[in-house]
Amino acid sequence: MSEPLDTLWYTRCPVPTGLGIAVQKGWLEEGLRGQCAQIKSLRESNDRAVRESHFDHTLKNSVRHGGSIPAIWAHSAGRDTRLVGLSWADETQRILTLPKSGIQSVKELKGRRFGLPKWENVQIDFPRAQALRALENALKLEGLALADVELVDFPIGGGFSDGGPARDVKGAYVFGASRSGRNTELVGLIREEIDAIFLKGASAAQTAHQFDLHTVIDVGAHPDPIIRSNNGTPRTLTVDRNLIDRHFDSATRILAEVLRAEDWAHQHPDETRRFLARETNSSEYWVGVAYGEEAHLHLNTDFDAVSVRALQDFSDFLHRQHFIPAAVDVAAWIDARPYEAAARAETLRAA
Repeated sequence: MSEPLDTLWYTRCPVPTGLGIAVQKGWLEEGLRGQCAQIKSLRESNDRAVRESHFDHTLKNSVRHGGSIPAIWAHSAGRDTRLVGLSWADETQRILTLPKSGIQSVKELKGRRFGLPKWENVQIDFPRAQALRALENALKLEGLALADVELVDFPIGGGFSDGGPARDVKGAYVFGASRSGRNTELVGLIREEIDAIFLKGASAAQTAHQFDLHTVIDVGAHPDPIIRSNNGTPRTLTVDRNLIDRHFDSATRILAEVLRAEDWAHQHPDETRRFLARETNSSEYWVGVAYGEEAHLHLNTDFDAVSVRALQDFSDFLHRQHFIPAAVDVAAWIDARPYEAAARAETLRAA
């Protein structure tokens, strides 16, 4: 028997997710009406500790849909969370150089300088981890390893939650100024202090165009899903264990609204592109470049075997590179009950 839920905290990354659309359309609040007294965005909280839960998942009765690295780290570090869904929306993952560098292929990265962000006061440095993952996967395609490239750190002070609460401006999150330090390696590339960097998503596509950068490889376009697997492929939908154990009906309703939003997206490509532009704080054009013209069809939360295998491979990488304190067994982390209950309810409703 589910207990009444006072407050549900939700958070999502500025990337394509079913939860993001469900929030923007008001369906999450609508679906939980009667089950939950209030629904709050933890990234809009004035409390830094609450905002930091986006990364460490410490807040009770919270749901998170977004990049997998913080979710994996939190589980590895002992947070009592459960993986209740996986979604896979391919995105551009680019290793970029200046045209004058002469680097035209991955082979030519050997012996060259690769810039990496290094956040000095964060629990999990996910920008560094995702850059290393893309670089390692690109290099292995040519029989090379990370040791064949000179890694150059670009230290960044402060933390991800230091800039104050995010502001929701017509569906787009606007973050504080401290987050702007994330592009220090781009500045290093423009100054020719390094030879290559990694950027992903709509901002990567726009930045590459703006600065006339050469794309050495788009790892996100490789046919092998393991090569493409990274922070956003797949994305994790996680909740804390208390939400499932004591408020199972609410956990199920969250999944139901995510699936509802994704089904709606499949039928509304143009409107979905506009929603994704707000989610990524970008334009519809760059959303199309970064996520493809069929991005609306790639919003699917489930437990696809390829997604589970890719997340395990990625988790193993994070442990091998010392980004997480303990190995993660993805299969043991999964709790499919809310997803299965939501899917059954949808089947009955559609019958």
